[in-house]
Amino acid sequence: MATERSGKPSRGATRANELVSFVPRSVGFVKEAWQELKRVHWPTRKETQSASVVVVVVVVVVAVFLGVVDFALSYAMRYIMSQG
Repeated sequence: MATERSGKPSRGATRANELVSFVPRSVGFVKEAWQELKRVHWPTRKETQSASVVVVVVVVVVAVFLGVVDFALSYAMRYIMSQG
């Protein structure tokens, strides 16, 4: 290994060591991630459809609620501003 006069590894040697240790760590990470993906409970088609319907219904309900609130506040502001 190349060293500087102070006894510390040179920058080139440090970068080479980092690269050499990067590859095995990356391979290990991919293997661990693959093992975790095998343990995941993947929803069935029916579960996915049910969850999607719930999401769409909730979005529509919230949109209608916000629309009604917006309309009411706009009407109230127009009424207050016209009284002046």
